[in-house]
Amino acid sequence: MDKYEEFRKILDSNPAGAPQSPAFDEILRILFSEEDIDLLLQMNFSGKSSDDIADAVSLPSDKVYTMLESMADKGLVFHRDKGGKRLYGILPTIPGLFEFPFMKGGGSSMHDKLAILWNEYKHDGQAEAFAGNPTPLMRVIPVGKSLDTKNVVYSYDEAATIINNADYIALSECACRVSLKKCDKPTDVCLIFGYIGKYLVERGFAKEAGKDEALQALDRAEKAGLVHSSTNTKEGAGVICNCCSCCCTILRGRLELGYKNSFAPSRFAAYSDSSTCTGCRICIDERCPAKAIELNESNTAVVDEDKCIGCGLCVSGCPSTAMRLIDRKEVIETPANGQELGFKVLSEKNKLQAFMANLKK
Repeated sequence: MDKYEEFRKILDSNPAGAPQSPAFDEILRILFSEEDIDLLLQMNFSGKSSDDIADAVSLPSDKVYTMLESMADKGLVFHRDKGGKRLYGILPTIPGLFEFPFMKGGGSSMHDKLAILWNEYKHDGQAEAFAGNPTPLMRVIPVGKSLDTKNVVYSYDEAATIINNADYIALSECACRVSLKKCDKPTDVCLIFGYIGKYLVERGFAKEAGKDEALQALDRAEKAGLVHSSTNTKEGAGVICNCCSCCCTILRGRLELGYKNSFAPSRFAAYSDSSTCTGCRICIDERCPAKAIELNESNTAVVDEDKCIGCGLCVSGCPSTAMRLIDRKEVIETPANGQELGFKVLSEKNKLQAFMANLKK
């Protein structure tokens, strides 16, 4: 078997998936040399020391260390420190191999080529694979200004609470907007937490951010009409993305390509009070990314709850305060943590055995 195809199969065992495609084969050959692939075939998603990897490939430790450091500098493998050792691990397609190489701003001919290929890959199986299970990997979080005391709000529904509970925060460029360049929305608003955030900061893909700076990023994103989305868990969120519907992988999967499970909507849906709505169309023309609002014969806004993703942007942008969030009729249960989410998605995709086999390497 071709070694790049062998590595693709490993990536495909991850919850994010990596279906076969000529575009993805070309992406892998751009990103990795054959020597790189030899190392990656002996690695896993949780991380191994450079010495253990060197033993597995029968190469000198210093050579393997240099190769791993080079890949880490390019955003192609992650590292974390555990038990006094630095462990290097395989990155999934999303978030990982797609996003990280663009977080320094892109701009090279290689980045331009990758942008075209990744966009082709989204249409050629990747978006469908990411959304190909009943349990979404990501979910929408309503903007804070759209919530009020009438809403029953859990801590995992509030982006500000996720930030305030984070032990480490990194602020980075949005790879989706950097790569596609289809809009002028702010790019420096992506938040990554924990050891992946530390890795990105150490390698120059992001900067460390305090809680105030992270909250300011949320505020800038809301004013620009960007949708907050995060890991579909009650605890241990890995990211808060701030997404546009024209560039961003998560929103495009559902709104453009029609894959319902690309993300879970929030627990809320928008509602318009016809007695105060002035028919100004701001919610329709400027704020709703899902095209879930229209004017009725009375020239007042009406929300289609099935289309509404519960982002709350219509509420925070309504000058007459006619829009509000209400509890959704049907709520998708949010997994407790990353492990529960991963196991659930892998079981739904019949990939749990293959993924666990990789972790045991």
